[in-house]
Amino acid sequence: MIEGGCNCGAIRYRAEGAPVVVAQCHCTNCRKQSGSAFSVNLLFKAAAVTHEGDLTVYEDTDTLSGNPVLRKFCGRCGSPIFSETTDGRGMLVVKAGTLDDPAPFAPAVSIWTATALPWVTLPEGQMTFEQNA
Repeated sequence: MIEGGCNCGAIRYRAEGAPVVVAQCHCTNCRKQSGSAFSVNLLFKAAAVTHEGDLTVYEDTDTLSGNPVLRKFCGRCGSPIFSETTDGRGMLVVKAGTLDDPAPFAPAVSIWTATALPWVTLPEGQMTFEQNA
């Protein structure tokens, strides 16, 4: 079981099983949401993730893929917790920085590298996709 939560403790979550993939996302919107050069995301089937606490949702409609993304965060401390696409695939992104123990989850792929910042060095041998995988 994988557990995590927000900075203030108002949101806690659990994910059953291993993530489908762990990816570094270099899209502009993930950079803005993470406040960093990229976001490290664990992709799960939405049914595998449960949470406690009230999430605030921002519907991000100006995305590179053209699909709206529901960005879910703690309304109290602002920690980004989940992102969910509205494309009907039933997948949920868990933000790696909110994991209680993120160390085991090194990214396997980098996506949206066409918009990666020029000073970011991608890990050698890692699969990369100029757009979404």
